[in-house]
Amino acid sequence: MNKIDIHTHILPAELPSFKDKYGYGGFVVLEHHKPDRARMLKDDGQFFREVESNCFDPAVRLAEMDKLGVNVQVLSTVPVMFSYWAKPEHALDLSRFLNDHVASVVASYPKRFVGLGTLPMQDPELAVRELERCVRDLKLAGVQIGSHIKNWNLSDEELFPVFEAAAELGAAIFVHPWDMMGQDRMPKYWLPWLVGMPAEVSLAICSMVFGGVFEKLPKLRVAFAHGGGAYCMTLGRVEHGFLSRPDLCAVDNSVNPRDYCGRFFVDSLVHDPGALKYVIDVLGENSIALGSDYPFPLGEAHPGSMIESMNDLSDQTKDRLLSGSALAWLNKSAADFFPLCHSEQSEESTAT
Repeated sequence: MNKIDIHTHILPAELPSFKDKYGYGGFVVLEHHKPDRARMLKDDGQFFREVESNCFDPAVRLAEMDKLGVNVQVLSTVPVMFSYWAKPEHALDLSRFLNDHVASVVASYPKRFVGLGTLPMQDPELAVRELERCVRDLKLAGVQIGSHIKNWNLSDEELFPVFEAAAELGAAIFVHPWDMMGQDRMPKYWLPWLVGMPAEVSLAICSMVFGGVFEKLPKLRVAFAHGGGAYCMTLGRVEHGFLSRPDLCAVDNSVNPRDYCGRFFVDSLVHDPGALKYVIDVLGENSIALGSDYPFPLGEAHPGSMIESMNDLSDQTKDRLLSGSALAWLNKSAADFFPLCHSEQSEESTAT
């Protein structure tokens, strides 16, 4: 079956010194300390993570995609690059640098990659301007944003113009957790990634549901990372709270949160067949798209292998999860990608 992976991250092979450019620190630099590897460092020398060449070399990425049977990847930056803490004009400049890079990779391999931009969300006016450039000039399919923007949740009225512009432009939005809540209480065991990330995604979904964003913008296409985090498992509690205390929960939207199941997308990255089956039961197969978090260790090493292994899913459901939902979220057609992929594979087989 064809596979479209909506959750993958990419960086340019080289990052300029944003500290020198903007006059203050906190930005990420790449230190290529050995062949095919680089350290992501804050420019004060603080280590963030090590990445391999599949994070910054499209040729390596394509070879691994072929090996793993992934036809198409949706590319987005590494969330630490959001830089929502920076001065807005500098975040805009950084966003433009990253977006130009993603667009160049997509332009080189338009049948294998789809691009998402990043925005200076701390200044919604600048964010809308860059969103328009991403879609109209760079031909990106949409943007990736964080699960919150500084002290703003995604329900805050300051951010609504960005969502409104995305709906008008037909841009897809991918919401990724970052700057996880409670990190000061989770210094050990990688807990910000194991506990904080699912909570952050649930916070983002609840914010958009309770805030009425989906109600006001029915054409908005949003996908949330990591299977929607804790949202599906806690939806019963969320609904019960809405029904029992509407004075606290229904202050901005009077529609039952459960009614929005099927109105947004999540990726499939839940690492457990039973959990994925439950997410399918709650949201519906049409709302779930393959996502691997490539090329990072908390992702699915062989994208789609868990879906393919689930004997209780029909081939039709597997096909929807592996590519159909991604096409719907991106507002793309299978013909945009797969005929050429098949042709290339046939030519390679003939040459072999």
